[in-house]
Amino acid sequence: MSKPSKIKTLAVTREIPFNQLVLSQANVRTVKTGVSIETLAEDIANRGLLQSLYVRPVIAADGAETGLYEVPAGGRRFRALEMLVKAKRVPKNVPVPCIIKETGIAEEDSLAENTQREALHPVDQFRAFQTLVDKGMTEEDIAARFFVTAAIVKQRLRLAAVAPALLALYVADEMTLDQLMAFTVTTDQARQLQVWDAVHQSYNKQPYYIRRLLTDTAVRGDDRRVTFVGVDAYEAAGGIVTRDLFEDDEGGWLQDPALLDRLVNDKLKAEAETLTAEGWKWIAVAIDFPYGHTNGMRRLRGETVDMTAEEEQSRTALQEEFDRLEAEYAEADELPDEVDQRLGEIETMIEALDNRPVVFDPDDIARAGIFVSLDRDGDLRIERGFVKPEDERPATNDPDAAGGQSGEAAPGMPRASGVTAIVLDSGLNPPPPADDEDDELKPLSNALLTELSAHRTLFLRNAVAGNPATAYRAVLHALCVDVFYRASSAGTCLQIRALTSMQLSHVPLLKDSTAAQEIDKRHQDWEDSLPENPAQLWAHLGDLDADVQARLFAHCAAMTVNVVRDQWNGNAAKTANGDTLAREAPLDMAAAGWKPTVDNYLGRVSKPHILNAVREACGEQSVQLIDHLKKADMAREAERLLADTGWLPEALHAPEATLLDAPADDDEAADDPAAEADQDDDNVVALPAFLNGEGDGDDDSGDADGHGAAVAAE
Repeated sequence: MSKPSKIKTLAVTREIPFNQLVLSQANVRTVKTGVSIETLAEDIANRGLLQSLYVRPVIAADGAETGLYEVPAGGRRFRALEMLVKAKRVPKNVPVPCIIKETGIAEEDSLAENTQREALHPVDQFRAFQTLVDKGMTEEDIAARFFVTAAIVKQRLRLAAVAPALLALYVADEMTLDQLMAFTVTTDQARQLQVWDAVHQSYNKQPYYIRRLLTDTAVRGDDRRVTFVGVDAYEAAGGIVTRDLFEDDEGGWLQDPALLDRLVNDKLKAEAETLTAEGWKWIAVAIDFPYGHTNGMRRLRGETVDMTAEEEQSRTALQEEFDRLEAEYAEADELPDEVDQRLGEIETMIEALDNRPVVFDPDDIARAGIFVSLDRDGDLRIERGFVKPEDERPATNDPDAAGGQSGEAAPGMPRASGVTAIVLDSGLNPPPPADDEDDELKPLSNALLTELSAHRTLFLRNAVAGNPATAYRAVLHALCVDVFYRASSAGTCLQIRALTSMQLSHVPLLKDSTAAQEIDKRHQDWEDSLPENPAQLWAHLGDLDADVQARLFAHCAAMTVNVVRDQWNGNAAKTANGDTLAREAPLDMAAAGWKPTVDNYLGRVSKPHILNAVREACGEQSVQLIDHLKKADMAREAERLLADTGWLPEALHAPEATLLDAPADDDEAADDPAAEADQDDDNVVALPAFLNGEGDGDDDSGDADGHGAAVAAE
């Protein structure tokens, strides 16, 4: 084999005026990709031509040179220069550095030029951007020079700041770009490496999981505390916010929860200080109060301030504008931004006018207090006018006194505050969580069983309140148990005896549930409609029509429901009756909005319970995604997997029908008037005659005597 010949000349170079160059048809690039010609032209105008053109002399038919040169390689650069010449940004005869070649095949050279070059690796681009910053260029300068947005420059710089070991894994194709981007949510390289050590041996290396692990100790930017304080105030106090530059992060993550809580408490206290001028006896301040925190207190009514004439005119004008805009764009597929914004502004202003201030008697203010906290949206929540039992006025025998009662009862006995109390016998100090590594499927802990049944109690109350017929039958059943049977042999889950104490405030996460909010709203509406003086209540109830009485009856009956249970003090008859009530109401905990979370279930049970839940809802394949994880990580992943499945723990399952609930045979029902009544619409309340105002109409004294006897019995 002969030795390769030595190369004596690499290329012949020469500067050729642009007006002597023509584009060759031998250029193999025909598909437009990458940087646009316009962008390339701007880059050449800014920094000059960085790469020569490859040209060949144009030979006439007779073999003579024409003085022109065709460009088979470098066509994009030629077109960019042509654009600059046409725009008169460079002269048409501007010298262009060219490499002249006269031998070989033009198409081969064009193909070689395009295939032999290699694009810059992304990591090299990340690092190059960082080098430019280190040498004094700003992010905006880099964006302008390379025709990208400043946001893209920030992304590249953040990627360059990832731990070098992780960048090396990306270069070696042992990590995807999506995974690398996930690590940019924090600039703590040590933490990045810790998380990679935790996930690289696992099945789950998804970017969302990496982000979750990196931010598990931070507070999300859409947290209500952040909304209340504001990110600017947090950062001004020295707090750090990390952002995800590659996905919508809803405000990022605040890295110092303790600082955030301190700022929230300070701002709440400052807001409370402004309320001291109103003269209240006490002001309680907290980020949140437990469900039922006003139990045992009487809430003052106060008087709503009427609108002034100017406010009424303003509201009318706003409503007219709102109606006009809605009518004008009723047929539009999408509202213009300015119209949509204006409609939102009008709604806010109308709501502010409708939300009338309430004034209280100065004597009442001197005995009552305020709760100051945050609502679920991060707005200030002020609850005024709560009187503690020890602050009530002394007893009086004057039945006409406001809030008074005759006899020995104190005039200021607290009215129901939204929830009849349930006393939980256990669960106040929950035992430590189950052994993470114990593979045995053990029964649920007593504390968790009690809390789950407390959740069911609250949701069942809400369901019963929405079905007056079931509520009426439930109370009638409870009364019959007391009158005709021993309570132990025919139980009821209703607690309707006087002074029953029911408390749910020790169970977390109840206050913001949909059931709690609906119950509290409905309770407040009823409370506002009833006379403040208890002595006037009997006559007031007599003035209500049957439908209003039935709805009030259903609400009151619902507030006595108690299906809270534990493992040692269960009442089988009570539980069975609660199941019957849940079927009749009806109640479906999943449809009502309950979902398993780390806080309310998954973080409270052992790993076998978590895996069993995922297996039931998602299948064995999903179990394999998380069965290798530690308990805390497994619980978080299970929450995500179970979020939209409707899965419920057994303690919250909808009860199955039993033989005792089966309807009578058709033949028997045909002979039974009560069975015929049961076949009517379940939502039609079959009220007793006296509640419907029925009677013989002949003897008024009988009704009066009956009412007097009822009052005496009260």
